[in-house]
Amino acid sequence: MSFLRLSLTLLLATGALAGCARRKPAADAPATSVSEPAMSTVSARADARAAAAAPPAARDLTDVLTEELNLTTEQRSRVRQIFTSTLTQAQQTQQRLKADRPAMLAELKRLNAASDQELQQVLSAEQYQQLKAKQKQVQEQMRARKAQ
Repeated sequence: MSFLRLSLTLLLATGALAGCARRKPAADAPATSVSEPAMSTVSARADARAAAAAPPAARDLTDVLTEELNLTTEQRSRVRQIFTSTLTQAQQTQQRLKADRPAMLAELKRLNAASDQELQQVLSAEQYQQLKAKQKQVQEQMRARKAQ
């Protein structure tokens, strides 16, 4: 359980948003942006399968970012892939380096930096700015809670 907690904390501190409870899209809100073409049934099914296969943390973080940053379907898919890959690599790193905490933390920092670079390539400049502002806000909230 502490592994999952550390992974979520790292993602929150480096690229996610506070309150990552899985949100259900509003019934009246469109699933895609107006400028985005309608998704084919086959690609919608593939996207649904990919979402179901992703770890819950990656799905939840992707859902929050989709809502907060108004991600397109393609961006949502790529962000989910990035989070899934980052979580998998973080789990492997923690298992491999659990006896060497400083090395593990250094490797996790490297993974998060790589994840951040990938996110920067996927998001528009405005979306990335919004993400960084939200990250800063979350970090400040975490520091405030820790200080209490």
